[in-house]
Amino acid sequence: MARKQERGGVVRRWRRFEIDPATALDFTIRMRRLVGVGLVSALLHCGCAGSKSAAEADANRIAPSFSGSQGSHNRLIVTPEKTLVGKVTSVNLIARFVVLNFPVGRLPAVDQRLEVYRLGQKVAQVKVTGPQQDDNVVADILSGDSQVGDEVRDR
Repeated sequence: MARKQERGGVVRRWRRFEIDPATALDFTIRMRRLVGVGLVSALLHCGCAGSKSAAEADANRIAPSFSGSQGSHNRLIVTPEKTLVGKVTSVNLIARFVVLNFPVGRLPAVDQRLEVYRLGQKVAQVKVTGPQQDDNVVADILSGDSQVGDEVRDR
């Protein structure tokens, strides 16, 4: 405790907590290490809690059962679409060819025949001849006619 004398002869006692500079520096280093270890352990716990095997994840997904179904654990089966679908982006009726645009990574093979649909009705058949640039490919019109915006499918 430290004593401090003020005016008028009144003595007041002040409690002062002094920290040794070496101890203060050591304290901050210890706290940094403690916080670092705490963060690392928190990350490890989060990683372990979130990972499940594929079999456990599939077992937890149960499709809703309908009132008329016999089994209590009917599963919903989702199959990826394998149909090749694109759009007509350009038409040259004089030279009888079209430029087709497809999703990235899903281009038709050269010499593949495709059907052209407008409003759900088949209006033409085309044969992919190339060239290909990015996600565009050129096809010759074999029968019918086509317009920009028509849908192209392989079935």
